[in-house]
Amino acid sequence: MDIPKIVNQQKSFFNTNATKEVNLRIETLKKLKLILKENEDKLYDAIYTDFKKSEFETYLTELSLIYNELNDAIKNLKKWSKQKRVRTNLANFPAKSYIIPEPLGTILVISAWNYPYQIALIPSISAIAAGNTVVIKPSEIPNNTSTILAELINLNFDENHLTVIEGGVDTATELLQQKWDKIFFTGSTPAGKIVYKAA
Repeated sequence: MDIPKIVNQQKSFFNTNATKEVNLRIETLKKLKLILKENEDKLYDAIYTDFKKSEFETYLTELSLIYNELNDAIKNLKKWSKQKRVRTNLANFPAKSYIIPEPLGTILVISAWNYPYQIALIPSISAIAAGNTVVIKPSEIPNNTSTILAELINLNFDENHLTVIEGGVDTATELLQQKWDKIFFTGSTPAGKIVYKAA
């Protein structure tokens, strides 16, 4: 997989301002929810193979949290993305002041092995809702869950907007050599220090 090419394509797509369209963000989140719902059996099978987690535990600790995040974002995104009038200080009187939410750009999500769906997808949902492009690097330790995430996302979404890149330490290292506008990382302290330095 050509990582620099994917990152550059995501940056180019972001620069078209397509992700600033609130309707695109909402449709992307609705599509993600639908794909997860339609493929729950595959998600359950993969996590059972990797962890021996029951469907109930997987739903409770993974999917229910993801669905809650999706529902919250879909419901509130229009309100969150509106500019907000705020008080102007005396030094700038009689000007008007606003907070205008703006996306950051291209986001990397590096997730841990222990809750592979929620740690990969919840930050991604937030990033998509905010109008960013996203690359997800799932943990390679639970390889079945990593594979199903890659399959479901890469087959159903434009890689210029949302994609999964699988791999081990070499892949993570190459990803961290790219220029990101934000990095979400969950994992060990030693790995966190490497991510911090790269960021």
